[in-house]
Amino acid sequence: MTKKSLFSWSSITGIVVGLFGLAFLLLGGWLAVLGGSLWYLLFGAGFLLSGFFILRRRAAGIWLYLLTYLICLGWSLWEVGLDGWQLMPRLFALSLLGIWVSLPWVTRQVMATRNQARSGTLAGMFYVLTIGLIVYTGWHVTDTRFVHLHPVPAASTGDVLTAAEKNSDWKYYGHNPAGQRFSALEQITPANVSELKPAWQFNTGDVMRKGEDKAGREFNFEVTPIKVNNTLFICTPHRQVIALDATTGKQRWKFDPQADTSANEYLACRGVAWSQELTDTTCPDKIITTTSDARMVALNAETGKPCASFGQNGFVSLTDRMGEVPPGFHFITSQPMVMDGKIVLGGWIYDNQSTGEPSGVVRAYDVKTGKLAWAWDMGRTPQNAPLKPGETYTRGTPNGWGTYTADEKLGLIYIPLGNATPDYFGGKRRPFDEKYSTSLVALDIHTGEERWHYQMVHHDVWDFDLPIGPTLVDLPDGKGATVPALVQTTKMGQLFLLNRETGKPLAQVVEKPVATSPALPGEHLSPTQPDSVGMPNLSPPDLKESDMWGATPVDQLLCRIQFHRYRYQGQYTPPAEGTSIAYPAFDGVMDWYGASVDPQRHLLIANTSYIPFTMEMMKASEAKQQGLMKDWAGWGSKQAYPKPKEFAVGPQYGTPWAAIVKPWLSALGAPCSAPPWGKLVAIDLTTRKIAWERPAGTTRDMNIFGTHTNAPLPTGIFMMGGNVITGSGLIFMGATADDYLRAFDERSGRELWRARLPAGGQATPMTYTGSDGRQFVVIAAGGHGGLGTPSGDAVMAYALPAH
Repeated sequence: MTKKSLFSWSSITGIVVGLFGLAFLLLGGWLAVLGGSLWYLLFGAGFLLSGFFILRRRAAGIWLYLLTYLICLGWSLWEVGLDGWQLMPRLFALSLLGIWVSLPWVTRQVMATRNQARSGTLAGMFYVLTIGLIVYTGWHVTDTRFVHLHPVPAASTGDVLTAAEKNSDWKYYGHNPAGQRFSALEQITPANVSELKPAWQFNTGDVMRKGEDKAGREFNFEVTPIKVNNTLFICTPHRQVIALDATTGKQRWKFDPQADTSANEYLACRGVAWSQELTDTTCPDKIITTTSDARMVALNAETGKPCASFGQNGFVSLTDRMGEVPPGFHFITSQPMVMDGKIVLGGWIYDNQSTGEPSGVVRAYDVKTGKLAWAWDMGRTPQNAPLKPGETYTRGTPNGWGTYTADEKLGLIYIPLGNATPDYFGGKRRPFDEKYSTSLVALDIHTGEERWHYQMVHHDVWDFDLPIGPTLVDLPDGKGATVPALVQTTKMGQLFLLNRETGKPLAQVVEKPVATSPALPGEHLSPTQPDSVGMPNLSPPDLKESDMWGATPVDQLLCRIQFHRYRYQGQYTPPAEGTSIAYPAFDGVMDWYGASVDPQRHLLIANTSYIPFTMEMMKASEAKQQGLMKDWAGWGSKQAYPKPKEFAVGPQYGTPWAAIVKPWLSALGAPCSAPPWGKLVAIDLTTRKIAWERPAGTTRDMNIFGTHTNAPLPTGIFMMGGNVITGSGLIFMGATADDYLRAFDERSGRELWRARLPAGGQATPMTYTGSDGRQFVVIAAGGHGGLGTPSGDAVMAYALPAH
């Protein structure tokens, strides 16, 4: 073969086609050995021979490519049907290559006659049509077809909103203590929402510092502002508190605690709390917040100065009586709950590091003085008994790190608990750890006494924390009255509907058998898990090989191989030595943002995300050999705590096992599971059925290839952040990894409006009426390290044009 022919179009094409075939043949052989699909062997042989014949300038190469492609098309349709996103990795790259194979400058060099060359070129139209099929079934159909199973109920005339519910103030993370994230405001409607424009933008100036996004560290601007009168109050990731004019966005004051955050692996603040205590003449209106170094501070809401009468010059230490707490091991990401003169809070613990970590105690403080009112410590008897001199709170207990909700009439506050550290090995847990891990606990706001608790996961070794308190709503009982209910969202995607007064299920829950083998030595797994069969289940179906995805056929094939190499037994796959698939994982189907509830229509709106993780359990000795963790003498040793190499590594000191948990991505950085990766779902709480669901978000800013400029495919995308509902029937949501704020029609789920944000909108929006009479929608646009969205410091406000 001459040098010229080696670099001819046909030769280059033959080599490329042959390499595709060789990759299919080798990787397909590996898949077959693992017990997977045999089809890739056929495709590999076909494309390899096709490339060889094209390289030899034989017409059979063109036709063999077409024949192999047709077989691949038929197999793809048989395996996944007309699902464009599933067809894409199987056929899109092969279709583009087929078009190239059919171009005139290739066919003329391969075909013997001009007529044969023309026929080979015409075959290219078939590949074009296939691309059209993929685009239509993926883009157009998915973007316009909603699963609309049941009509959305109209607003009930029997539900009369209280004056507090009609008030345009937004005094809690969820608007009210019930955490409904519903506003009765109706100025912005489905008919005029398309006219929304930016009203103002405020940049906090608190931006990510060098190194705060390295090795898994996260810097996230997740705040939901609160609004009292005409002032917005926000907090930043470094825990600055800023007061803004709610109508103009101009700064009124700023407070900076100037805490050392260098030890914190996670920097976020989801909100502040407001209280009014008129008997406190020196500081009646307070903003209650916490710092990154575990202090609570009360600020004068008018001036931003610490309240001198609160604690010690405005501050209260949250590590008091906690024992040894290394820097960065304990702080509060969510805002405290203020009710009936009490400030109630728990805290985030740097979990999965060790046995015996700082306590998960829940404490209440007097809102006027900052003095401790009560503490609920599950390891004590009674649990709310005051500590004696020299005593500390029980170490290593499950902690309540998410937003709390409360029922003022019942005098109850609802505490969502996580699991006892370390997360992925429970062999050393105590009876009270087992009793309360991943449970919802109702405490008396006045005394801290437990009224009831309900466990959603038994012996949780998957980090399925309850990440937020339940949403409270009164539901019709079918007899003309109402029942006090709550809906608890979970990372697993299950919804638990309970009577919030008694903790008894209002929708059936059964015990479902789950896998218990293999188990780590010394572990004891629960043979059953609670299954809320009386409510719609938003958990993803168990994965199968055909669900594997990728940006190309090759990385999809690699994901298929990994699927068979890794251990997977469904949702509660036991952690065991080696690598398992965790789906859902610790980020969950629904995380710290929970769900919204429309109390007039009894409709729940939830953002859901779907991405599997890998969980690698490794002997601690091996993890040390690989440099993932270091030796540590333990608590009380006076040796500084040696942080692991990256945040994904849980050293689990005190146990024989380290855990490495990461998103399961293909070789090109695409998820190994098929879209949709994010949905918006509406559930009728009266009928307990899904009213509608739709993919939400696009791949526009998805970072598959190291950029933020990908095609905006409407696959639905990963979310971090909540939504709010308005009385006019609108849903506002940022959250998605494509940096938009969107408005949806509550009745149908149809997208009505979107606005491009200057950074990721991984926060829950809120809405209110300004002093100019306009309704504003506000969201923090600051990005999220876990999603890889752009970081920023903007607070964005939108409103209808002033007239």
